[in-house]
Amino acid sequence: MRLRLICVGQKMPDWVSAGYNDYARRMPPELPLELVEIPMAHRGKNPDIPRLMQKESDAILSATGPRDRVVALEVGGRPWSTEKLASQLENWQQDGRDVSFLVGGPDGLADACRQRADQQWSLSPLTLPHPLVRILLAEQLYRAWSITRNHPYHRA
Repeated sequence: MRLRLICVGQKMPDWVSAGYNDYARRMPPELPLELVEIPMAHRGKNPDIPRLMQKESDAILSATGPRDRVVALEVGGRPWSTEKLASQLENWQQDGRDVSFLVGGPDGLADACRQRADQQWSLSPLTLPHPLVRILLAEQLYRAWSITRNHPYHRA
């Protein structure tokens, strides 16, 4: 089973890549975390936001496998504790399908992504910068995995 983080945006600052890579490297070989970057649609003067969101959405959905379990990261989604995420991770592993996490661009995800999602997850009611979401998600997935293996990383 693979975990795939599909997010809009490329050319992240070094601190984002370093943070994400640190946690992605910690994931075990049987549960790799893969980053798929989708180019952000160009937002010039007077952009047509719904059209740009649809373009990004089409690219996001093209990057998901047809059998993937899809989790959309949405402010309006359900909040999960780390322990709940660990439980979800165990369920996903038993299911055996790859899991794709969708992170939209600055304007969020289009309806098509939310409709394709099996679950909607809110990391926080706070507005978070998209680059930071990559690091938070990678860290929480590593932490959830460590809980499922009684690894000492998680100290609750």
